[in-house]
Amino acid sequence: MDSPLHEVPDRPWLGAPIDARPLFAPEHQALMSTLRALGPDDWRKEAVPGWTVHDLAAHILADLYGRLARDRDGHQGGPAFAPGETVERFVHRINHEWVETCRRVSPALLVDTLDLIGPQHARFIETADPGAPSLGVSWAGADPAPRWLDSARDFTEYWTHRQQIRHATGRSTDLDAQSLSVVLDTFMRALPHTLRDTPSPPGTQVRLTIDGEAGGTWTVTATEERWSLAEPCHGHPAAHVRLDTETAWRLCTRGIEPDTALARAHVDGAPGLAETVCRIVSIVH
Repeated sequence: MDSPLHEVPDRPWLGAPIDARPLFAPEHQALMSTLRALGPDDWRKEAVPGWTVHDLAAHILADLYGRLARDRDGHQGGPAFAPGETVERFVHRINHEWVETCRRVSPALLVDTLDLIGPQHARFIETADPGAPSLGVSWAGADPAPRWLDSARDFTEYWTHRQQIRHATGRSTDLDAQSLSVVLDTFMRALPHTLRDTPSPPGTQVRLTIDGEAGGTWTVTATEERWSLAEPCHGHPAAHVRLDTETAWRLCTRGIEPDTALARAHVDGAPGLAETVCRIVSIVH
């Protein structure tokens, strides 16, 4: 998160850029509709381990404030890394501190503030240069990352948190294909990093297919330097993993464990490569 951002990073191995910018405004409206439909008891239900729906809504607000303060307003204040603290520990610590503070804020105030800040955030994202350098995306192994990936990562987080709130309050996953297809495509940018410690002859290919309207197929290829999503497909892959949509997004966000996903998967080819693919993580974990 402290990487210099003075030059545009060259990350061709991440694959073709994703433009999630037009989706932030409708995602915000979907979140507002979800939160306004909640009853008093819903806000106290557990959304993720250790956090209630209220806590998760407060966390979303923190993310919006952070992005606008840092990138729009150039504000340099805020928490700093403790000595020896990793990015993951830093993120978890400051998230916990914010959520603890916001427990004195009522649900009504949270909703009002989210509805004030959310549209400002969406407008800022819409005007951002997708090719500019931005914050690192650790789970993709890109630091600094191109802004298109950083923005797409942000979109997946907001989408995922809304699903977690929906599930906590008895609702199913929102399977709107326009948003979900971008979420899944972004999550798959973790594939090269997932396979980084899996040496294979150059040209070896691994394929992951996600079934459903929002799904698709992603092929990652071993090159001399690293695994890459930018190489053309050729022939039969060394391993082909097929997942259903619900399993795929929950795996990437650790809503289910890799062993569970692997048990649900259809696998053709090298089992070791398939097992590695099912260890994909597309969040700070």
